[in-house]
Amino acid sequence: MKTPTETHPQQSHQTVIVVLLTLSFCHLLNDVTQSLVPAIYPLLKGSFHLTFFQIGLITLASQFTGSVLQPFIGLYTDRYPKPFALAAGMVLSFSGIVLMALAGHFYYVLLAAGLIGAGAAIFHPEASRIAHMASGGNHGLAQSLFQVGGNMGTSLGPLFAALFIVPYGRPKLVWFGAFAFMGIIILTRIGFWFIQNIHRLPSKAAAKSHYSRLPRAKIAMALTILIVLVFSKFFYMSSMISYFTFFLIKKFHLSIPHAQYFLFLFLFATAVGTIIGGPLGDRYGRKKIIWISILGATPFSIFLPYANLFWIGVLVVFIGLIISSAFSAILVYAQELLPGNVGLISGLFFGLAFGMAGLGSVLLGALADKTSIEFVFKVCAFLPFLGLLTGFLPNIEKKH
Repeated sequence: MKTPTETHPQQSHQTVIVVLLTLSFCHLLNDVTQSLVPAIYPLLKGSFHLTFFQIGLITLASQFTGSVLQPFIGLYTDRYPKPFALAAGMVLSFSGIVLMALAGHFYYVLLAAGLIGAGAAIFHPEASRIAHMASGGNHGLAQSLFQVGGNMGTSLGPLFAALFIVPYGRPKLVWFGAFAFMGIIILTRIGFWFIQNIHRLPSKAAAKSHYSRLPRAKIAMALTILIVLVFSKFFYMSSMISYFTFFLIKKFHLSIPHAQYFLFLFLFATAVGTIIGGPLGDRYGRKKIIWISILGATPFSIFLPYANLFWIGVLVVFIGLIISSAFSAILVYAQELLPGNVGLISGLFFGLAFGMAGLGSVLLGALADKTSIEFVFKVCAFLPFLGLLTGFLPNIEKKH
């Protein structure tokens, strides 16, 4: 009797664009839900009389659950695939956004943020695995298509907050529970596609045959460098997502909606950079894209704290475009270092992204309380310099 892989050899090597676009759209729905939380930080700060440190705790509650759970979920589902895990994760996000809208105490806000983080912890490694299944070998393209939906969702959060929540109040967050509910329905359909296409999951032996093996010491060194690069990228992203609106309000006396338009501009640019980074990595090599992406943002990030409002609008576009193109390349590079562990690697690096963002938000919030919000951005400006470490990554990609 033929195995599923033998029965469908050609289909396994075809890129299923419909599935990738569907995952990207659901990633948008998931990350709109997530990004609405930091977008309403000024409202939460005013209504609950919070310090910047407490603002950081909200981010930590969301990002900590996401960062801790994701690698374990990825490792578990590598061994025991769960077709409907994506829909279950979206149920948690739905519960979190509704609780955030109705919370009457700071502790309930933390619980709501934790639920949203737990939903993301399930969603990201599983959706990344299905994107890998549907890639047809174009892994960078698949990851970029998947991630650009998340970046678009993250960019739309501040815009929706400015248009619908700030003018009408936090309870209107309930409206956005409809986004998560829509995601539950769509991801249930994706679960059925998973069952029908489980033959696309490669065995570890088959995956390893595509890449030359490296000594364990070199793999460990490369993973360590990638982790440091993720640290530099997401610490900087945390400063922008959590505190950029406060920086603009403090320095230029902008209104909350006006400041959130600038945050939307930055996050929209990160979405565009994400869709560019993956295909360029497929074509020219992931190491080159990682190098250019992280280190290339340095001159723009250094100038940002000293620029006027017009040039800040220009600089955030360049920073967003450049720095966001790295993550797809980092993720696929890591998957090629440890082939056959797509869920584990996806969970680890998405978890690191969440963890670094949460930790960064708390530490930078504490630093802002002790110094000033302007000082925070002057310090973070030098984080992209860590991109120099890319030069120590081994060359693992075969030339086609």
